[in-house]
Amino acid sequence: MTTSFSIRRLVPAEARQAASALADVLADCVAGGASVSFMADLTHADAEAFWRDQADADDGRAILVAEDESGIAGVVQVIPAWPPNQPHRADISKLLVHRRARGHGAAKALMGAAEDHALAMGRTLLTLDTVQGSAAEALYTGLGWTRMGVIPDYALMPDGALAATVVFFKALGR
Repeated sequence: MTTSFSIRRLVPAEARQAASALADVLADCVAGGASVSFMADLTHADAEAFWRDQADADDGRAILVAEDESGIAGVVQVIPAWPPNQPHRADISKLLVHRRARGHGAAKALMGAAEDHALAMGRTLLTLDTVQGSAAEALYTGLGWTRMGVIPDYALMPDGALAATVVFFKALGR
């Protein structure tokens, strides 16, 4: 079964207005066991505050969302590197897909849009990290990202268990 998604960038005012819907996606991912910087006791208010902070970040980031008939189903951020000697690089952050929308191509569509947006920003080198052995690791590998290595015990899962992370990069437009 496939689901139709539309992908769009939220300007900061739209991202602030969508903070509750973005918080729903984040909270669902954490409740589902995703290690995405938050613990199992994440409140909806804290998740909303996180997304308002992301919307207010004045660093050129792009917040891209996947929307379906039920609203925001997924999100990803493209965050330009800040150092002056890295004007060609950006980080991919917080690729999140609500469990109701998984398995229908939202993550792949969001990553394609993130790569396109990075190129439009003049960013030709992207980096990201994810939990070793996760579905996201398989996704990034399948999308042509290069696995650089594993850092053991890098972060905690929402339940407090230690998890290793895999670091990836992708060169665009070459």
